[in-house]
Amino acid sequence: MSDSAINEALLSRQPVVDLQHELFGYELSLQSPAEASRPATYDRSRAATLVCAVYAELGIRSALGRSKAFLRVDPDFVHDDAVEALPSDAVVLELVLNAAPDERTLERCRALRDRHYALALADYVGLDECSRPLLTMLDIVKIDITRCDDAMLRELAGPLAKLPLKLLAKGVDTQEQMERCQKIGFQLFQGHFFARPEIVSGRRLSASQAALIQLINLAGRDSDTAKIEEAMKHEPALAVNLLRIVNSVGYGLSRPIASLRHAITLLGRRQLQRWLQLLLMAPSGKTPDASRSPLLQLAALRGRMMEMLIAYDRPADQKLADQAFITGIMSMMPAALGLPMNEIFEQIALEAEIMQALISRAGRLGKTLALIDCFDADDGAGCDALLAQLSDPSLTRSTLNTCLMESLRWVNGNSDEN
Repeated sequence: MSDSAINEALLSRQPVVDLQHELFGYELSLQSPAEASRPATYDRSRAATLVCAVYAELGIRSALGRSKAFLRVDPDFVHDDAVEALPSDAVVLELVLNAAPDERTLERCRALRDRHYALALADYVGLDECSRPLLTMLDIVKIDITRCDDAMLRELAGPLAKLPLKLLAKGVDTQEQMERCQKIGFQLFQGHFFARPEIVSGRRLSASQAALIQLINLAGRDSDTAKIEEAMKHEPALAVNLLRIVNSVGYGLSRPIASLRHAITLLGRRQLQRWLQLLLMAPSGKTPDASRSPLLQLAALRGRMMEMLIAYDRPADQKLADQAFITGIMSMMPAALGLPMNEIFEQIALEAEIMQALISRAGRLGKTLALIDCFDADDGAGCDALLAQLSDPSLTRSTLNTCLMESLRWVNGNSDEN
């Protein structure tokens, strides 16, 4: 696979979550300019080879941490020796079949299972000549719910319920769809439903959310450390969590930190504000863990990618980089709080540049956020248009892919940076 093909491709990822709404993995695919319209002659084997080349090139295994990489492959690619270069404990091979598998393919699938590769069947439409010979080898069966009504979903899922495999619902974009699939018996869900909750004007925030917002505002306004300490003392669980984080990260400490004021000083306003904003998006009652929470990971990824993209042409502008990170996180706040952005602005103090970026995608911050929007939506044409508008030769599709992987490593704690 040529370097140019890798550099021109745009990495697409769709999250897969489990019954606890925790991140299980991502389905990865690549879109190159020539394949954006997916012609009838689309070569899936070439596409799978390209994904695997990028998997190795970008170090996706370390970037994803505990999350699995779902890779769509056809029978031709299954027979390729390149499959065995993929780590069996980190990938799910998603079989795409247009015809019944022959005995050679079945034998190859058995051999891959013996090597501990997880196999999934994509686009399941019922027990037929394609699916029946593979059932005893499959770990996951995927059904596209956008093509089914409730009756059809039950008919497809029912015969599989007693088999030792998991059902994955593809195309889950609302909480209602997720709950409907869960009742039918699905255990895994692919889509962005977690980032599209119902937005209700005037929604009341919980006491813990209100306390976090107060602390975010104190940190953002660079308030006196004593004021932040006093506010945090009213939130004992939060105070203990802060002490744990500062002690675990380590700052060349000769003894553990026992004072809130010392912990706040060591962490610094910028990191404190970031941590509190991410904590605001964590599931109720849980310590923020971006590697498990899809919404938290998306927020952290957007913040980190914004920061990295800004740094490509403004490496010395730390203020703009900080604003970029906050802009990326804040872009997910409506999903976290279920409030429209204008009401969030009434409660969280933000600089004018950040608000303009969030409302109208104005300025450099706004255009970079619009680029992230297109990237997350798998809009290759939109990404190309915005990359051209930004007029920075260092910003390319390859840059976006690299920033995504580096951001994933950072979120999952596999980066050299703290």
